[in-house]
Amino acid sequence: MAAVIKPGWSKPSTVLFASEIPANEKAFAFALAQATEFGADLILFHAYDTLVVAASETSGIRYYDYAAAARTEITKLEPLAQRVREAGLRCEVIVRPGLAADQILAFLNEREIDRIVMGTHSPGPIGKLLVGSVAEAVLRTAKVPVCIVGPDVVDGAYRKFATRNILCAVSLQVASYTVARFAAELAAQHNARLILQHVIKPQERAEVLAGRSIDQIESSLFALVPPELRGKIAVQTIVVPGDPTEELLYQARAQLADLIVLGAQGASAFAAITRHGVVYKVLAHAHCPVITLSPVVLAECGARAERPHPVEVYMAGVF
Repeated sequence: MAAVIKPGWSKPSTVLFASEIPANEKAFAFALAQATEFGADLILFHAYDTLVVAASETSGIRYYDYAAAARTEITKLEPLAQRVREAGLRCEVIVRPGLAADQILAFLNEREIDRIVMGTHSPGPIGKLLVGSVAEAVLRTAKVPVCIVGPDVVDGAYRKFATRNILCAVSLQVASYTVARFAAELAAQHNARLILQHVIKPQERAEVLAGRSIDQIESSLFALVPPELRGKIAVQTIVVPGDPTEELLYQARAQLADLIVLGAQGASAFAAITRHGVVYKVLAHAHCPVITLSPVVLAECGARAERPHPVEVYMAGVF
């Protein structure tokens, strides 16, 4: 059974920018560039947990003014909204009280959103590689692709974050066929080169290379590209032994990747705190934005797919 990829995932008509206040400028610039490229609507979404305290003129009793709090947050986002409208795009500002991750995920159930863009900060003192738990919770459970702009991302606003090279990670999990297809469709939309990379972990080297050469495995990876896209996009395959995080980050720079595509199957809260997750390490140190598909998306689109022939088992992007 082929993976089902929604057309809007690779060619979004509505992009949600999950904003802090003050906004992450690099993340906003990337969201604006993505919306501009596809002529998509851009929603500026902000959840706040602080309330404006007001006093009654008659009684002097202090109370929480929800409406005033919302107006205050909207005012702070209005300069960003103005920049979106000046770019000729439709923009909507949504602010809600509550926990950011909860409100973002709830909003996804109310509206048709094709992509989420959000930023992260530098690693915190306890070693968590994402600010708080917001991005971590969203990328694990969102039903749409989530694009993370990490702290080491090079600001590409001057060239509108043009996407010429896409690096898609590769592993042995069957469900990750969905990610390979998604990356290929992204490459087709951007007219970009697609690099499929499989890193053989040291403990798996004997099993993976049994009876096969690295060249043979690299050749087999071309089968991950959907038949209808073969010949339409340039594809390169790379198979190397080593540490997945180090090799992925190295190749991202060596191949001048403008975007990394990952499946977030292994993106657990425990992995975030312990720094053991490949996804979180890449998000913390990648020089370009990283777009992820959550375990929820992978389960709906690919996890129930039939197991392919052994020659096609090297599937992309699940860690």
